[in-house]
Amino acid sequence: MDLSKLSKEISYALRHAPWEYELELDNEGWVEIHQLLTGLHLNKHWESVNETDLVHMIEVADKKQHEILNGRIRAIYGHFTPQRILNTAATPPILYHGTARQLVEKIFIDGLQPMARQYVHLSVDTNTANVVGKRKDSTPVLLKIQAEVALNEGVRLLSEENKVLD
Repeated sequence: MDLSKLSKEISYALRHAPWEYELELDNEGWVEIHQLLTGLHLNKHWESVNETDLVHMIEVADKKQHEILNGRIRAIYGHFTPQRILNTAATPPILYHGTARQLVEKIFIDGLQPMARQYVHLSVDTNTANVVGKRKDSTPVLLKIQAEVALNEGVRLLSEENKVLD
């Protein structure tokens, strides 16, 4: 089984189109594992996927994109669904945002915007920000965000229980 393809399928199901898999996410993005498996099994390619496969997929992933807890699973970030996913408030001293070089001027003019996503993703370390930025540019720009200043200006920072904040 290609765990990378499985991860992409699950990300699509949990982040982009849960209704296509007949999933009902709670307000934190969680869904019962059995409900996800039932939705995956509608596709012949994924009919043999089980909970052990999901756990293994998460364990071997380079970047933690999903989490399992108490018989439920969720995508950790990147939701495009209309439903707002709730996270926990947090305050690190410095955050980083990896972005494409051609977007930097627009960011300086308009500020960081979530675009089609629910939140702007900020990383607590430069390595994670660099990985994120490389999705759109082989040599991304890393922007440094002073979290305390942002909070004082009314920006809410939410933790996703890994190295990415929104």
